[in-house]
Parts: sequence; C-alpha cells; structure tokens
Amino acid sequence: MSCFSRLQRVTAALAAVALSLWPVPGTAQQTFSGATQVVVVEVPVQVVKDGEPVRGLTAKDFEVYDGRKKVPVTGFEVLDLAAAPAGGAAGPRAVPVSARRHFLLLFDLSYSEPKSIVKAREAAQKVVGDLHPTDLVAVATYTNQHGPQLVLGFTPDRKQIAAAIDTLGLPKLVDRASDPLKLVYAQAEQNRVGTGGQPVTGQTLPGPSREIKEAEQTQLLDTLSTFANAAERADATARQRDVLGLTQSFAELARLMADVEGRKYVVYLSEGFDSALVSGRSNTEPRTAEGATPPKDIGDETRITAETGASGSDARFGDTHTQNAVEGMLEAFRRADCVIQAVDVGGLRAGAEQGAQRPSGRETLFNMAKSTGGELFENFNDLSAAMGQMLRRTGVTYVLSFQPAEEVKPDGSFHKLRVELKNGPRGARVVARQGYYAPVPYRQQTPEARVLEAASDLMSRDSGEIATAVLAAPFALGGPKAYVPVVIEVDGPSLLAGRQASRLPLEIYIYALDSSGSIQAFLTQTVDLDLVKVEPVLRQSGLKFFGHVELTPGAYSLRTLVRNGITGASSLRVTPLAVPAAGEAALLPALFQEAPGRWLPAREAVKEGQQLPYPFMLKDQPYIPASRPVLTPGQESRLVLVGYNLRPGDWRTRVQVVSADGRELPGGAFKVVDKEVGGGAGPTRLLATFQPPSLPPGNYSLRVTLTDGAGKAETSSAQFAVRGAPAPGTRGSR
Repeated sequence: MSCFSRLQRVTAALAAVALSLWPVPGTAQQTFSGATQVVVVEVPVQVVKDGEPVRGLTAKDFEVYDGRKKVPVTGFEVLDLAAAPAGGAAGPRAVPVSARRHFLLLFDLSYSEPKSIVKAREAAQKVVGDLHPTDLVAVATYTNQHGPQLVLGFTPDRKQIAAAIDTLGLPKLVDRASDPLKLVYAQAEQNRVGTGGQPVTGQTLPGPSREIKEAEQTQLLDTLSTFANAAERADATARQRDVLGLTQSFAELARLMADVEGRKYVVYLSEGFDSALVSGRSNTEPRTAEGATPPKDIGDETRITAETGASGSDARFGDTHTQNAVEGMLEAFRRADCVIQAVDVGGLRAGAEQGAQRPSGRETLFNMAKSTGGELFENFNDLSAAMGQMLRRTGVTYVLSFQPAEEVKPDGSFHKLRVELKNGPRGARVVARQGYYAPVPYRQQTPEARVLEAASDLMSRDSGEIATAVLAAPFALGGPKAYVPVVIEVDGPSLLAGRQASRLPLEIYIYALDSSGSIQAFLTQTVDLDLVKVEPVLRQSGLKFFGHVELTPGAYSLRTLVRNGITGASSLRVTPLAVPAAGEAALLPALFQEAPGRWLPAREAVKEGQQLPYPFMLKDQPYIPASRPVLTPGQESRLVLVGYNLRPGDWRTRVQVVSADGRELPGGAFKVVDKEVGGGAGPTRLLATFQPPSLPPGNYSLRVTLTDGAGKAETSSAQFAVRGAPAPGTRGSR
C-alpha cells in the first residue's frame, strides 16, 4: 500500500538455512526463524510558512498520532529538492520513495472545448519542463463514456511524457509500445516485448513534418469534438447522470492513487461541469474581458489555497444526492493524500476563441481544488509560471516512519493520522496525510492497482520479500548497441512462501534507464510455473532466468523486478551498468562459473526459429555464470574475465577483496590458468581461479585490475557472498 514501507516491511516465513545462504545485497547476513510480520507506516510531511518550505527540522520536532494514540517516530528522512541530485531515477538511493512527488496530468475531454485541450497540452508540456528530475509524471484522460483512462504510468522519462501529452492516448496518433506497466508509451528503437514475449523492433520517432503535425492536429480536434459534443447534446437528466458517473469514477481513481507511494498531485485540466447540475442554478458571476471569472480575495497572486480537509460551501449544492456524491469523491482524494490542482483550461484559450460557449465550471473546479488543499489556476497562458510557487512550496519533504499502535488487519480499512509540529517557527503550517489504508490482500487488488504497484516498486530502491540476484554485463557482438544478458536468480523457498495454487505466474520486468531517467530498453515476461512438476527443484534452489536488452554506450540503472503473480510478493534489484563505446578498452565483471543442474532454467521467449546469442563461452564451450556466487573460505572457485580492446603483451592482474562498507581486506589467492585471445574487436577471455581468504559470512566485492601490454589498466568489480564451512551432506561452493 502507498504509505507502507516495502523496505521495512518484512515477512520472515522462510527457513533459516535458506536465508543464511542467500544474503540480501548491501546488508549483513542475518538468520530468521519462525514467522513474523512488521508493518511500518511512512508519512510524508511538508511544513510551510509564508508560502515557502521550512528547512532544518528533525524528528524531535514532530509528534505523530495513530488514531488517538501518540506513537514514537522510528524513522526519519529528508528530501530537499534544492539539494537533491538531478540524477532522476538513475540515482534512486538519494531519493526516499515516500517523499517523491507524483503528478497525474488528467485531461478532461468531455467538459472542455477541443481548442482548450489543444492549448492545455502546450501548457502541460511547459509544466513538465519545470519539474525536478526526481518527480514522476503520469498522463490520463477522462470522458463520460469511458471514465479515467491511464495513458502513461508514473515515469521519470520526459520523452515518453511528451509523446503521451501530444497524443492523449488517442488511436492512430502513435504506435503504442506493448509495455504492461505503461511506463513506455511510444517506442524509439528500444527492446520491447510482444504478446508472445519475443523482442520486436521498435519504431523510430523522428520529429514529424509540418504536414504530419497539421494532419494530426486536425484528427485530434475531430476526435475531441466527439466527446465534447456528446456532453453538450445530452439533456439535463443525462448531464446530471454524467456528473454522478464522474464523481464515482474519480472516487475510484482516488482510491487507486492511494496505492501510490509518495506525494501525489492531480493536475486536472478542464473547464469543469456546470454548477447548475448540482446547485440547480447557473453560475452568473461576472466574467472579465478575457472570458474568465475574476479571482476573489486573493491579493496580488492569481491563486486560491485552502487547508487540506476543508469543504466547499453547502449553499452551492441544491441536490442532496449529487452533493453527497461530490463530497464522497473529495473525501476519497483527501484520504488518498492526493491534492487536486485544478486548471481552468478555458482561460488558456486566446481571447478571440473564448466566450460563453458553455456554462462556466469555475465553481466546480474551485471546490475540487479547495477541498483537497490545492489551487485553482485560471487566466494563465503560462501555466508553468503559475505553478512555480506550488513547486517551491513542496520542495522539502520530511518522511516520518512509525509502527502502528495496534495490529493492522489486511482489510483495506482507513486509519486516521495526525501530525503536529512541536518546535517549528511561529506561523508554520503542517501539510500531512489524513490517514492511511490498511493493506489489502494481493488477490483482492484490481488489475489497475497491481500495475501501479509494480510500476511504483520499479522506481523504488532495492527491496522485496523474494530473495533474488542479478547479473548484467555488456558484450560487444557487432553493431551500434551492446548485447546485455540479464541473468536473474530467484530463490525458490522465498518465491513459494504463501502459495495458494498449483500454478505460479512469475512476472519479470527489466527496464534500463539512462542518467536522465529515460527508459532506453525494457523486457517483460511472465514465466508460468507448474508447481506439480517443478516445486521440488524450486525448493532445493530456485529459478534462473536468462534475458537480455540492447543498449548504446552510456551509463544506466538496470532495474529488475520479480513478482509472484499469486501472492504479490516481489523483489527489486537496481544494478548500475556502464556500456563502453566501440573501440574503448573495457573489462567486464568477473563471471563465476557454477555447475549445471543447480537451477530450474528459463529464458526469454523468442519467435519460432529465432536464435539469440549465448555470450558465456570459453574456447567454444558454454558455461553457466552465477549472478551472486556464494563462496567458502579456503575453497577454490573458477571464474572468467572478459576484456575488449586490450593490447597484447605481458598482462598483469591484481585483485582486491572489498567489504560491504568499502574496506579493503587482505588475503585471497588469484591465478590465471588459461587464456583465449580474441582477434580484431573480439573479446579476450581469461580463465582464473579465486580462493577467498578467511572472511566472516557476508557480502563482498572482488575488484580485479588488469594491465595490458601497453601498460593501460582496466578495473571491474563483481559481487560475491561468503558462508561458513559447508555442513556435512551439503553442497560446497557454487
């Protein structure tokens, strides 16, 4: 669920021996016994004074009440966007997930003039350009016929966001990528997966010609007119029914947004529905020469703010049934900690295009914004400038963590929260969620909620209930892109924990993000496991999946998410990856060999007759690489070093063992026993043995430096784990 920390929520239902042999990356080795569950709630909080964020607060400055009980703050993190690195999703460790801002750009196609929507697209593009690189953006549309439709999920990829805004998800305007998580909208020469799981070539998206843009604009206006005209032609009864449908579908949207971790803002671009459909009287407020209603009591700034939890005036609503539906919708947004920033897109049209073509929906937009703690923006041709203050005000987020005062049952119930500031500056205002929802069993979640949860997890930090390990290395096989095999090891006992069926769909998501947060390649697949046949192998070891992506030279964050499709248990591993340029000398991480038959193998689906290369070869013989080898002190293991563009001559190697906290440790024996020199641009392969020194159980890195015949040194690092001496009857080193 949205406010539950997946980093600190632990389900220890695994056998102690399984966990002792499978260290979690970046942590000390631990052994658990029995079964327990610890739930930690994360509360993002913002403190504002005079429209600016208050900095420098500590955990001691806050008090948290779970219901009526005061609870101790057990965790505290701060995200200051003015100081946060602009590394986008490629640098996730610097950004607490619960502090990240999420913006849903929601275009109302039924209650807006088509030309208003066209102008709103331009304004939205400017808004996205001003966001911080760590902000995530999603794009959705609303029509009376179909309700809210998600065009693009929450992503840091600005190129995908721009494509989604331009086309608004309308058919024939773009060739949609087949991304089940909806993080990739339009494909641009990236790996993608079709319905059969096979990689297919994507479409290049060059800048369209003027003729194409004009044709698309005409088609867009024609399509938008069908939605707007349908709303205009409906009689009063039908229009009131449409408003009730809007409140119901928006309430469902709010409940879905509650499952998203972090700060959430719906930027609702609309002209609003006629308030007469609710109050029984038309909005007769005077309008300015530009066609917009003048703002009231807002001083020098054209903005309206309100405390979260405020409600619109009851005098504005005459129909009790509709009034209750509207208030129920707004309460759903408040409970989801989701602020509506309403944008009157009628004010974004040029003055000559405005007029009284439709009744003013300003009151409805005002009420939606005010009642959720947001603002109403109107009369702005430059929306990004209008929202600048809101972006500054929300630039500092404090994440408070606590354990609930009482047991939280997995029933989806709402638990009230209150956050108070003890030692803050006079006049400071606390903005925090009203409460949190208890978890809902995965089998009861909607498909949309499961997609959002997976996408949110993918943009998170290393976490998960399933023990996994990932190996990725760039191989040069010719062409402008490197072939990057991705080998995922999934621990069987943790994967099978809590299973309730004879078949287990294992969902695998692999996304490669560059330094700007753009998704350059992805691979997704579901492996259907018949547990009647494969459960014994899974319980003994686990599953080993072979997939690949293709990437141009550069630095990447490879994000690998594995999820049990029955229980929802998952694992995310974030792997930094550097792809060297053609002709550049490089040394890949040491590839430890392991004996065949240990794992249940699986590989990415391919077309019939298609052959994918297998790069793990030594003297024309294949070997199986270990994603995270588990070694025994004093026992030799075999490994392969792969290098490119190394000069011939007297090669020298030097190895270092580095602990998880960065300390260099002495000892260990490393010896090259065979060599395969590649010709031309082909790789050079060295077969070596490594005997780790006497080390306590835990996680380590093997740093190898190879100096070629020209005296140039190349260094790479590979992860490994150490366990104690094998018990009688158990396996030796992997």
